[in-house]
Amino acid sequence: MTAVQLSVTIITYNEEKNIERCINSVKELADEVLVVDSYSTDKTKEICQGLGIRFIEHTFEGHIQQKNYALDQAEHEYILALDADEALTPELFRSIQQVKQHCNYDAYRFNRLTSYCGKWIKHCGWYPDTKLRLWNRQKGRWGGENPHDSVKMIAGSSTHHLNGDLLHYSFPSVEDHARTANRFSEIASDEAIRKDRRVNILVHVILNPLFTFVKKYFFQLGFLDGYYGFVVCVLSGYSNFLKYSKIYSKRRKASSLLT
Repeated sequence: MTAVQLSVTIITYNEEKNIERCINSVKELADEVLVVDSYSTDKTKEICQGLGIRFIEHTFEGHIQQKNYALDQAEHEYILALDADEALTPELFRSIQQVKQHCNYDAYRFNRLTSYCGKWIKHCGWYPDTKLRLWNRQKGRWGGENPHDSVKMIAGSSTHHLNGDLLHYSFPSVEDHARTANRFSEIASDEAIRKDRRVNILVHVILNPLFTFVKKYFFQLGFLDGYYGFVVCVLSGYSNFLKYSKIYSKRRKASSLLT
């Protein structure tokens, strides 16, 4: 059993509504709180500096790149990575506190519970949304595909599940969810084009969004979350429709330019 020190890393851009809650949930736990900001134009910087944490500004090159930059700037070997709209429950705080005192694994996972328009979503495939967010940075880095990043551990790394939830204060309105879906689909379609991925209209543009809704609403019991469960499932399918239709359109446009 080994005692460890902990760096909490958070990337931000215009997070004045969320960042104080996030930092306050970990401030008494962390040996360092590091915020890497993409030159926010709101009060994010002022709030962070007022809380006395370490604040760095760095040009945003992608979610994965920005999070790995934050990882490289951190002072301690063990990293707890949060998004600005997340916060620890008291139970998860205590679990991580125990890890600091007696660290037996290379990485730790825990469940994430999402608040959508003020309602906690417990179905739709959104819970338990298990995340690996606490790890030895010598054993793992951010990977995946923008904008959907995840920590990739080296082969043979040991992991353990912690009690307690990570609270995710996601979308305050349906309109905000729709705007984010459009923005993320643009990033994902550009990534797909870069990797030369192809799209089938029937399979990807038509059937995939429909199947996504059916899976989330019926098989993953989204209907138990009431009206907002229905909205989440619809917009999940819509997000896939946007992504694949944009990939298809961009490929057609690129082909027409070559002829």
